[in-house]
Amino acid sequence: MLLKKSVVIAAIFSAAMGGAAQAESLTEALARAYVKNPAIASALVSVKMASEDIVMRKSGLRPKIGLSATSQYGFTMVGGSTTTSSSTTLNVSYNQRLFDNLQTTAQIDQARAYADAAKYGLRNTEQNVLLSAATAYMDVVQNTNLASLRADNVKFLRAQVDNARSRLNVGEGTKIDVAQAEARLAQAVASYKSAVNSLRTSQASYVRWIGAKPSGLNSNFRFGNVMPKSIDSALQSARRNHPAILTARAQVEAARYGTEAALRAFGPTLDLIGSICAIDCLGGGAQPNATQGSLRLTLSIPIYQGGMLGASARKANLGHIKSEIDAQVAANQVEESVISAWSGLQSSIAAIESAQAAVRSGQIALDGVIEERNVGQRTTLDVLNARAELTSAKEALYTAERSRVVAAFSLIAATGRLDAASLNLPVQLQSSDGYRARIEDVWAELRE
Repeated sequence: MLLKKSVVIAAIFSAAMGGAAQAESLTEALARAYVKNPAIASALVSVKMASEDIVMRKSGLRPKIGLSATSQYGFTMVGGSTTTSSSTTLNVSYNQRLFDNLQTTAQIDQARAYADAAKYGLRNTEQNVLLSAATAYMDVVQNTNLASLRADNVKFLRAQVDNARSRLNVGEGTKIDVAQAEARLAQAVASYKSAVNSLRTSQASYVRWIGAKPSGLNSNFRFGNVMPKSIDSALQSARRNHPAILTARAQVEAARYGTEAALRAFGPTLDLIGSICAIDCLGGGAQPNATQGSLRLTLSIPIYQGGMLGASARKANLGHIKSEIDAQVAANQVEESVISAWSGLQSSIAAIESAQAAVRSGQIALDGVIEERNVGQRTTLDVLNARAELTSAKEALYTAERSRVVAAFSLIAATGRLDAASLNLPVQLQSSDGYRARIEDVWAELRE
């Protein structure tokens, strides 16, 4: 029965740890997440879409030229005679807004501000992906260590069960010792299976964020100069670099230009409209080579639009006010996250020191209790309790080590510097700046 349990536990642990054969460092995992995670690719497409809005707004001040052709055939029957007619016309139209009280100019600036907000949104997505990838990585490391520790604990307690039974058989132990050891073994097996299930869950999260199965993980990572030296420097970096704050500021600018555009709508507009007819312009085919054209200026002044213009202006102004409030909310949230991450990092460092001391003393205590039990000065329960304390100390150490790394990445993210460039990841940086510069002054309707 014991042999069967050992085989089952070994199979469970082997299945949970199964994955790619090649080891992957934390740096490599972050680089893979940056390149492979679809959230970053989606955010990059969103930035490009926002850049296209700039071109769409610019089109409001550019000419619009259209070509239309009409061919028609008609007949008339009067008594026994039939009269037919046919005509084909070709027209070219030209329409350009010469002046709109600078409303389109404000809309172009608004589109640029929204494009900036989307660009900072890409950076924010990048931070979230890298932080989630680092967290998933460390979860696998922690749960792997816990599963291994609890597997060793099962082996240890199984040996204690065997020892208790042997001592009972030679009259040195009691049935209580055996029962206590068996109860602890049953608890250890359940705890081990729970650790394996947690490991499987963390592995699934690892695949989601990093895009490959984990294997041979190594949590060593050099943060370099991205790690702030003090909480004050962290707060200063966050106010200057955090993409959530920069996004909120860009949205404030967009809302300001939106208000300006809404107010400009009260002004006049001036349009230049032209048309040329090149074929059969007079109809009936009498003079098929005749050419006819027209050119006119149209001035429009809004007088009353049913209250729509006023409502649009008020709504835009309220949107501007809301964006200012939202920007303050974002700044407060970032400041809170900086303080929380800094405190979490300091706490985890202290927890590691405490857990290391507990592990050292727990190991010494366990070894001593076993020796004393062997000479009859301690009971099996004393050994079980000492082992439980040592196991708890090691689990606390693994948890604290995971928390320290995650807290460090959280702090860097809170300062706005958790990105591929700042971390010196071995990847090609993804940016939409080149795309935006390439399309801003493109007039053609079709391009690559």
